[in-house]
Amino acid sequence: MFDRQQPNRRKDDGHKPDSHAHGSFDRALTRGFIVAIGLTGITLVAELIGGFWTNSLALLSDAAHVFMDLFALVLSLAAIRLASFPASDTRTYGWHRAEIFASLINGTTLLLIAFGILGEAWDRMLNPEIVRSKEMFIIATIGLVMNLLAAGKLHGHSHEDLNVRSAFLHVVGDAVASVGVIIGGVIMLYTGWFVLDALISMVIVLIMSWGSIRILREAGHILLEGVPAHIDINELVDKMRSVAGVNNVHHLHVWSICSHITALSAHIDVESDYRLRHGEIIGNLEQVLDHDYHITHTTFQCECSVCMTGPVIQQLSHRPRKPDSGHNHDHHAH
Repeated sequence: MFDRQQPNRRKDDGHKPDSHAHGSFDRALTRGFIVAIGLTGITLVAELIGGFWTNSLALLSDAAHVFMDLFALVLSLAAIRLASFPASDTRTYGWHRAEIFASLINGTTLLLIAFGILGEAWDRMLNPEIVRSKEMFIIATIGLVMNLLAAGKLHGHSHEDLNVRSAFLHVVGDAVASVGVIIGGVIMLYTGWFVLDALISMVIVLIMSWGSIRILREAGHILLEGVPAHIDINELVDKMRSVAGVNNVHHLHVWSICSHITALSAHIDVESDYRLRHGEIIGNLEQVLDHDYHITHTTFQCECSVCMTGPVIQQLSHRPRKPDSGHNHDHHAH
């Protein structure tokens, strides 16, 4: 039996190039977040003051969305800092899951505030109020420019990291909402149709809700140890079986530690001719998994005679529970 857990090996020992690249990535990402936080803070102040001044629910709704953007950005930056903390004997995975919890909080708070705006918008639909459309247009335009600048700082990192993507979606959603506020301001300026202010607020609610549901779905999938969306288990098993010396694969588990770290564990049935070449087989498996699926954290168990015919996907079950003799009283005696 042979157990092993380690990242895939490289020809250049020490991983210095990878560590340097990762450090540069984190520094660039941190700078992007700091700039985005500053720009979003300016937008929040402008739209909050402007919303009360112009009596625009759409602008106040956008300000609420911007507040959630700011909250999301600060939370996401904090998660990045936590993820940089080293693993320990009490947290062997380190703090990488912090980014998923940040995404979960972001999505939940965004959804809650969307419901609050929806209720206020409905009241405005029934009782429209006069809005200072010109001032509303100017403030929303300032907000749009700030949102676009902030989104630009995050866009380059939003594809491979759920935490960054959740913050990016906040900012993009608010940019779209700002466009709606600008258009509404122009229409109200020339038509006086102030009920449009409430309608724009409802559209903002839809944007916020859609983004939050997506974030919650992805974060929940990771917290439930789901297989990453880009991995087809059947295809992955076939590729593992195609490695020389591998007879079969069973008791397979694939899960995400965070949005950009995937782990895998499996029992490997080794062909008889390769019984003395476990290290070579595992090294080849690691290369395939890294190259095709970017899986770099693996645990393989070879020569498992107990479960040679076990299923590919092992069903987990709780261990039998022992009765607590200290609480095993005869309640029927009363």
